[in-house]
Amino acid sequence: MTFAIEPRQIGIIATKEFRERIRNRWVLAVTAVFSAFALVIAYFGSAQQGAVGFSSIEVTIASLVSLVIYLIPLIALILGFDAIVGERERGSLDLLLSMPITRLELLLGKFLGLSAALACSTIIGFGLVGLLLGFKLPPSAWYHYAGFMLSSVLLGMAFLSLAVMVSVFAADRTRASGGAIALWFFFVLVYDLILLGALVVSGGAVATDAFPYLLLLNPADVFRILNIFGLEEVRTLYGLTTVFPERLASPGLLGAVMLAWIALPLGIANWRFRQ
Repeated sequence: MTFAIEPRQIGIIATKEFRERIRNRWVLAVTAVFSAFALVIAYFGSAQQGAVGFSSIEVTIASLVSLVIYLIPLIALILGFDAIVGERERGSLDLLLSMPITRLELLLGKFLGLSAALACSTIIGFGLVGLLLGFKLPPSAWYHYAGFMLSSVLLGMAFLSLAVMVSVFAADRTRASGGAIALWFFFVLVYDLILLGALVVSGGAVATDAFPYLLLLNPADVFRILNIFGLEEVRTLYGLTTVFPERLASPGLLGAVMLAWIALPLGIANWRFRQ
């Protein structure tokens, strides 16, 4: 069994996917959404303290993290849920596979093309707001803001990988869309509620044992920790210092966990796609 791949074939499929998103103005629409939300949050993020206008990069990033956790996973899942099953329903999958391209190359090309579209929207959308705030940001703030944008891209790729996996397993687009929405509800809304319930039932024992590791089993939580733990003011506000040990909060370690969240669903999708 061989896993040899041809980068040129992957590039052709990825370019095709990216150009389709450009042609239907998907990238432009999502960029506008990210820019609008980010600008509103940056300006009104301190409204609950009785003030408006940009206050600090810590408050801005904390507010944007809450937005990103809800918005980017949903957009990524909607973007990728029909990547394979859609081609199958349209009858174009057999045509693609009749060409000199392997299933793995097709899968990677689809994923990378969609990832490029999502990353482009994310970086441009949040980057435009960063430029508007640039004259108020010290150099250290740019470091945190750049890290926030990079981690947002990784979060989108993780959920896009899950979407592609669902697309491979699903029998039709209806089931694929249902599976994608179910994943969003589970990871974004339900998972943390389950952990909090376990924390209450165990009388706090879970927090000192398995709780930090259970947080790593959710890419949305990994993203939250990656952005919040490095900001002292916000870290105290979120209370992460009491439930998440500093030894696990290394950006390198958390980045590796996020990369694993990207690679594992793609590996499962490739295994299923070859069956």
